[in-house]
Amino acid sequence: MEFFQNLNWMMLLKCFIVGGLICIIGQLLIDKTKLTPARILVIFVTTGAILGGLGWYEKLVEFAGAGATVPLTGFGNTLAKGAIEDVTKFGLVGAFTGGIKAAAGGIAAAVFFGYIASLISKPKMKKQ
Repeated sequence: MEFFQNLNWMMLLKCFIVGGLICIIGQLLIDKTKLTPARILVIFVTTGAILGGLGWYEKLVEFAGAGATVPLTGFGNTLAKGAIEDVTKFGLVGAFTGGIKAAAGGIAAAVFFGYIASLISKPKMKKQ
């Protein structure tokens, strides 16, 4: 019972709303366009990287927490943030290594769970 009293319910609501809105945008792109899932993924990651590089995505993360960091846009933000940090430490090389170091845990999880999903499902190509 004490666990539920210590929860920040407003943060949970903001997290749910922002994460849900990002997912709604993705679903609309899938349903209303002829974009493939791979292109939508690239759009989300690139958008997160651009917004993160401009410093705007951090405000969304402060507002919504995991609702902004867990979706693909959050991955792009992590890549940009890591690249920017490593550029200040190591120069131009940091632009190539920083993002990968910052997102290594997420990349490893995506590869692992993607492989598991490929073993138990039958993927289908979207009709053009």
